[in-house]
Parts: sequence; structure tokens; C-alpha cells
Amino acid sequence: MERTAGRELALAPLQDWGQETEDGAVYSVSLRRQRSQRWSPGQGPGGGEVPRPAACDAFLHYRTSKVRALRAARLERLVRELVSGDRAQDPGFVPAFLATHRAFVPTARVLALLLPPPPPPLPPGWGILPRVEIKKTEGRDLSFNQNLRAVVSVLGSWLRDHPQDFRDPPAHSDLSSVRTFLGWAAPLGAEAREAEKLLGQLLEEAEHAQEEEAQPQARAGPPGAAQTPCAGCPEGCSQEEEGLVQEGPELLDFGVDEVAEQLTLLDVELFSRVRPCECLGSVWSQRDRPGAAGVAPTVRATVTQFNTVTGCVLGSVLGPPGLAAPQRAQRLEKWIRIAQRCRELRNFSSLRAILSALQSNPIYRLKRSWGAVSREPLSTFRKLSQIFSDENNHLSCREILSQEEATEGPQEEDTPLGSLPSKLPPGPVPYLGTFLTDLIMLDTALPDMLEGDLINFEKRRKEWEILARIQQLQRRCRSYCLSPHPPVLAALRAQRQLSEEQRKLSREKGSSPGGSPGDPSSPTSSLSPGSPPSSPRSKDPPPGSPPASPGPQVPSTKLPLSPDLPGPRPLALSLSGPCIPLLGQQGSEARVIRVSIDNDHGNLYRSILLTSQDKAPSVVQRALQKHNVAQPWAHDYQLFQVLPGDRELLIPDNANVFYAMSPAAPGDFMLRRKGGARHTNSVSPT
Repeated sequence: MERTAGRELALAPLQDWGQETEDGAVYSVSLRRQRSQRWSPGQGPGGGEVPRPAACDAFLHYRTSKVRALRAARLERLVRELVSGDRAQDPGFVPAFLATHRAFVPTARVLALLLPPPPPPLPPGWGILPRVEIKKTEGRDLSFNQNLRAVVSVLGSWLRDHPQDFRDPPAHSDLSSVRTFLGWAAPLGAEAREAEKLLGQLLEEAEHAQEEEAQPQARAGPPGAAQTPCAGCPEGCSQEEEGLVQEGPELLDFGVDEVAEQLTLLDVELFSRVRPCECLGSVWSQRDRPGAAGVAPTVRATVTQFNTVTGCVLGSVLGPPGLAAPQRAQRLEKWIRIAQRCRELRNFSSLRAILSALQSNPIYRLKRSWGAVSREPLSTFRKLSQIFSDENNHLSCREILSQEEATEGPQEEDTPLGSLPSKLPPGPVPYLGTFLTDLIMLDTALPDMLEGDLINFEKRRKEWEILARIQQLQRRCRSYCLSPHPPVLAALRAQRQLSEEQRKLSREKGSSPGGSPGDPSSPTSSLSPGSPPSSPRSKDPPPGSPPASPGPQVPSTKLPLSPDLPGPRPLALSLSGPCIPLLGQQGSEARVIRVSIDNDHGNLYRSILLTSQDKAPSVVQRALQKHNVAQPWAHDYQLFQVLPGDRELLIPDNANVFYAMSPAAPGDFMLRRKGGARHTNSVSPT
């Protein structure tokens, strides 16, 4: 075979080789192909001139090295790998462990295994010891010092990248242990200064919180993630603040740019405060359990802001009674222009919130108003809706987000504060549900423990890949240059929020009374966390109706707590085996489905992994367990698959669910009580 001189072969630089076990730990093994050092003709490795044929220089030389990455081990072995592991071979181990360890072990337990005790004092006769004994002692000291440097390095990364792990008020005992260790191991190092700085910040935050409790006062400006929102208000809005701004102008009285920039400002602040560890599926999935009201507060703040924006759209379009169709059409057009401006600002969070409201049942059924909307805004609305198409696991939005993330948007140094640069703005600001959904799917599909009581660290590596994207986007969002505009923020807080009942009753004269697709009075009008609201399904939408997002989706007037949103790129959930499909993707052996319970609490979905061996009784039992419902009642429920067009498919009691379900329909199921089944306890909404 002939080959042009100097041209590389197209071979993969990294190839999977298998796995091996050592000291109870499982490693994945790969072969890495690297170019070896190539000398110029006639030059030897020491720089001396040696005779060498000129033809040898036409070939590229490679060497293959073995690369190992820890895949599964016990906790003690994982902690030891933090210190003794080869970071050149496995550079992702330390950041993956620090970012995800709270999913399987408390911080205090890790520190107890990581921090060594202080060294013993020198013996009294150190100066008169024999030379052999001195060399032995020096050898032990050298090994001990190398271990100390590795521990100090790990603590430095931990304090810098995950300071919230050490928040343990009021004593902050974990941080105290770190300070004590650094006090004798590296008293003059940057890590010790970082620990002292963090302690000061935590104490200052606690003092500030006590002052606010003692002297509560209304806070002006953007809402904060740590404040408790009142019903119908944005995050951090107090009832006193709302009362002060009732007489001010409405939100739509301001310009499109002003509203979009202030929404982006709020989204940037809340997204920048998100703690990535709170997005883990094992953490976020606990949010609805009893006593879990304080779980993931920074994530809840972003959800509250999303629901607030959607409520503002609904309130401004539906709230004023007696508005004529042309007047409502003007409001619809302005919200479409605001959504377009959010797209230009690369704020996908508020963009999704506005589109969700415009596609909801109460606004969708306003046929006369939509008929009065001009052609250009309708075309813009259609294009924006295509961004969040649910086809191919939301591939369209995933690709757009990846493209936006790769786009550079530098700012000039002389850019005035509060204005955007002439070039593309920084960001993007993603919709956090993008990552929440993928992380919940990962947590559902992959086990925490493997055979032999080994921690499945390969799962944590995949979670870390998503958390790293969140941190990267948070760094990009810091370069936004927007200033708060108090009148717009006050109008946002004062915007009327409609209740669910008010939305149902706000019918426009001339709209189809119950005949329009997706009527809120239908049983499917309530949406569960995990599914995005969209325009109702209809083969032939009425003239003037807003364009529906492609793909079968469930209509809703209720916004989800953690919507199923598009993410940065499709996930491969393989563990050296067949790929486990994500929600809505049929695989040869498994599929992730969502199951809700038909009750008065609304449709709260829980995700479970369905395999080709699962019969209906086992699926019902696992779904009830996810919903915290007593298992003895499993025989009282029947399983239905929710199909497009408000149809349902009954799964027989003894059927194989994997083969009985419709593979072309979304993986949404519902448990409904059988006729005549009675039990006294109510089904838990969690």
C-alpha cells in the first residue's frame, strides 16, 4: 500500500480495550495512540548527528499507551484515588468526584477518609540518630509530604469549585476540619487563605440573614434565589412590595427591548446562582417528598421565575375583562416581539416561558384574537416554536444551544454599563429543565451500586459531563452587561397572576365553547412536571390559530415544576453495553417511560426504566413505589398509555408492557383506579 509522505492514517486516537479488576476496583481500559517524537534527518536523540536515510523522515511514528479510568470501587478506594490517582491518565476523576459525591456520601465522611492526622513530633535524639535511621525517617517524610501536597491540591479545587459543600450552619464543622488541616499542612498556601475567606463569607451571610429576620424590609431590585416567593409573585417578591407598585404602569407599557433585557437580567442572576449539585437526578427527584421543601432552593428559584414569566403573559392577555379581539391581538404581537428579542439576547429560558404561555389552552382558544394577529408576527411565532420541537429528543433546540454556546461574543472594554455590545451578546442562558431532564433520565436508567457493593462511578462521570456544561454556561453568563431598570421590575412584580380557575373562565366571546382542541375542561389539560406545555394537538387547526409545535404533546394550562426540555446534545447512556434510550426513544431492550396517577392532585409523572421483560403488574408496582403509594394496592390499578388525540391504550393486566405499548406514541402512561376498588388512604401527590 502506498501512502503520501507525512500524511496520517485516519485512526481513532482512543479505542476501548475492555476492563480489568485490581484490589477490588474495576477499571475501564483504553488504548491511546500518540505520535512519538520525530527527529530531523541525521539528528539523534541527544542532538548529535547520526547518519540516517532521508526516506525515514517520510513516515510518521506512533506509540500506543494503556489508559485506565476507575469505573467502580468502594468508597475508601475512591477517596484514595483522589490522592494517589494518576491525573495524567484520568484527568476527569477528581472534578467528577467533587461534583457528584453528595449523591452517594456526605462531605463529612469524605473528609474523614481524606484528611490525614498531624505528623508525630520529632524524637528528642533526632540529631544523634544513626545515618541509616535518618535516611529511613527522611524517606517516610518524603512520602508523607507528597501525600500532603496531593491532599492540599484536592482541597484547593474543592474550596474553589464547590464552596457550598462546606455550608453547615451554624458551626460549619466540615470547613473547620479543613482549616485545621491546612493550618499545619500548608499555613501559608492559597488554599488556607481560600478557606478563611469562605468562612468569612458564610458567617457574613448568616449575620445578614439574622438581620433580615429581625428587621424585615422590602427589597428593591432583582429577586434573589434565597428569598421565599409569595403566591403569584416573582422570586423574592414580598406582599408589601406588591402593594406598593399596584398603581404603576403595566408591563406591556414598556418597550420590547426594556422588557426582554430585564427578563434576561433576572434569568442570568438566578442561573448564575444555581448550584450544579442540586441538579443531580438523585437530588432533584426528592423535591416533592414530605419534608423536602428546602431541597434544591437555587433550582426552585429558576422554576419560580419561569412560572412567573408565563403567568405574566397569561395575565396580560387574559386578565383585562372586556378586551376586544384586536386589542388582545396587539398584546399577543407584543409578546411575540419580546420573545424574539429574548432569542436575540440568547435567553432561552424566558423565550421558552413566553412560548409556553402563548401555546397554552387559555390563549390558544382565542380564535378571534389570533385571527387579528398580522402575518409577520405569526411567522415569527412559528419559527420560534420550531426551536422547541420535541422531534428526535428535542434535537433542534439541542443543536441551536450548542451552536450558540460555541459562538463567541466578546465585548469591548469601553462598552458602557447597562448596554449591550454591538456584537453578539454573551451567554446563552439555557432553560434549566434541559439539564434536569437529562440528569433524571441518567439517575433512572443507571444503577447507583454494582455487584459487590461497588459504587458505580461511571454513572457519576456521565453526570459530571452535564454538570460541567452547566458550569461552563454559568461562566459565559457572567459577561452579560445589563443594569436593573426598577420601573420594569416593579411592573413585573405587580403583573396580575391568574388562578387556574380564572384561566378556565376567561373565555373570549366567539371562541369555540368546548369544541376547540385541548379545552382546559378536558381531563388532559393538567400537565405534570417533566412535560413541556405546548399548543394543543389538532389535525386541522382553526384559521388564525397559532401554529402548533411539531410532535404530539399534552396541552396544559399548568406549568411544570421541572419541564422536559431540550438539552445541549443527545446523551449516550451506555456502560460498555447497548445504549439505554432516553424518554420517547425506543430501544431494542429498554425504554424510559413516565407514569402518572389519575387523581385529584394533578398528573405528577415519575420516570421508570421499562425493559422487554416487564409485565404490567411489576410496572404498576414500581410506579406506585415511585409515587410513594402503598404496594398492597397495586392490584387496584390499571395501566393506560396516553396516545395523541386524547386517546388511551389499555394495557392488559398480564401483558408485557414493552411489546403491548404503541412504540410510535410518547412514553407517557397513567395509572387509574379500577372500578369498585376502594381504600381509605388518599394517594400521595409526591
